[in-house]
Amino acid sequence: MSAPAGPRPALLLVGPTGSGKSPLGDEIERRGLGGRRAVHFDFGARLRAIAAAPDGGGLSAAEVAAVRASLASGALFEDRDLPLIVRIMERFIEASGLGPGGLIVLNGLPRHRGQAEGLAALIAVERVVSLEAGAEVLRDRRRLDPGGDRAGRVDDSDESVRARLADYRARTLPLLGHYRRRGVPVTVITVTADMTAAGMYEILAREAAA
Repeated sequence: MSAPAGPRPALLLVGPTGSGKSPLGDEIERRGLGGRRAVHFDFGARLRAIAAAPDGGGLSAAEVAAVRASLASGALFEDRDLPLIVRIMERFIEASGLGPGGLIVLNGLPRHRGQAEGLAALIAVERVVSLEAGAEVLRDRRRLDPGGDRAGRVDDSDESVRARLADYRARTLPLLGHYRRRGVPVTVITVTADMTAAGMYEILAREAAA
């Protein structure tokens, strides 16, 4: 079965590592949003699953090698990698069974303007949710793990976190301006150390319904 033609409605989650994007994405998938079914596309989780799968999730050996190299280095996928990114997302959409009116919750993709522009034919971002937290709160969240998603993560070393935060500030934060200029609403959620995904969801649901 192939995915329906045309861009699919999407909600984009952005926020520094440890802010709670993955638990929030799972919560939106579980509860839906505004009466719509939602599916959570967690790009990092998809990459880890592809790297661990014996068959590489149906990708070619070269594509699996690119995924593993990205995970090992922490480097972002660049514009040249767009065909691989599109394949991964298309396979996810097909497997999800999401109807035309459903909502894809994007987490970890797009991560910079080049990806946003390259994916515009596949996804139509209707709202951006920006999870904001300072460095101390982020450290406490990684320690407290209120979302229950940090266990087993091998990329939470101080060095890895610093590198991902630098990439986030330099390349992902500008996406807020990119989408605002296109009239896409941005919901800002100030995250605390012990805020759960359910608490974030309630804020988002109120704003989305306004």
